[in-house]
Amino acid sequence: MTSAVEQMFYVGKTPWHNSGVKIPDDKVLSIAEGLEASGLNFQVVKEELFTADGRKAPCFATTRTDRNEILGYVGPNYKVLENVEAFNWFQPFLDSKECELHTAGSLYGGRKIWVLAKIKKDPIEITPDDIVEKYLMLSNSHDGTQAIRVGLTAVRIVCANTLAMAHSDSSSQLIRVRHSQSVKENLEAIRDTISIIDEQFKATAVQYKRLLNKYINARDVAKYVVRVLDLEEDDGTISTRSANQLEKIVGLFEKGIGNDLPQVRGTVWSAYNSLTQYLSWEAGRNENSRLDSLWFGQNHAINEKALSLALELSA
Repeated sequence: MTSAVEQMFYVGKTPWHNSGVKIPDDKVLSIAEGLEASGLNFQVVKEELFTADGRKAPCFATTRTDRNEILGYVGPNYKVLENVEAFNWFQPFLDSKECELHTAGSLYGGRKIWVLAKIKKDPIEITPDDIVEKYLMLSNSHDGTQAIRVGLTAVRIVCANTLAMAHSDSSSQLIRVRHSQSVKENLEAIRDTISIIDEQFKATAVQYKRLLNKYINARDVAKYVVRVLDLEEDDGTISTRSANQLEKIVGLFEKGIGNDLPQVRGTVWSAYNSLTQYLSWEAGRNENSRLDSLWFGQNHAINEKALSLALELSA
């Protein structure tokens, strides 16, 4: 299984990967153009499996038809969400000009895919030089390992870090949709209510600014990082590898991109962003595993935990 991002497109500076097809900033992509540019213009079908002696197995294979490649194994009730259907979910937002396609692509040979659209509404202004943009996201797996996830996410523009939304607000969680027979209807229902969830960006802006108004020293930043990443061993010590992580993140608190802004320097907002910069750009074995973890895995949960504990510090 390849670990590379197979293909992707992006508009502007991509927050999660340093390669892909760059789309001119003034180009507004259609669904068809987005499918082509992202390499997601392939179909996935569910095929029956049989034992060596010809008996029908109680599971199915999801197969990428353009390469006749098996992506995963699923149960009989699993419903494939085709890539074109994932893109088409955004069509009403594109038609109303509320959103524009921003980035899309696949991991692991098409086993995992994502589509991200930029919301054309006023961004969150933490300070005049520190802006957080709003995005609408759908991610999906074709290998049966994860549900479809849809929701709102945020990116700190000064350093293109993926930020968690307000952990204390239940509406901030990405909505998970099972691959059942009613998957299309469930996605339609979410689309009808997503504008309500947008209100939580306003609440999140207040919480981000709360982080900005509380100062913290490097020693307490180190304690914060240890809690977020669970770096402390059972005997109270920290391994050499964890110590290196800790040193790197504390260094980002002092010298990370955007953390040297006058109103940001030395604040809990800076501490939180030292972790988001680490997760977005430095954590993991390589850029591909980092992107996978931010969208689909552990770093997504760590990002949320980082915000939750930062809010505790600023209380």
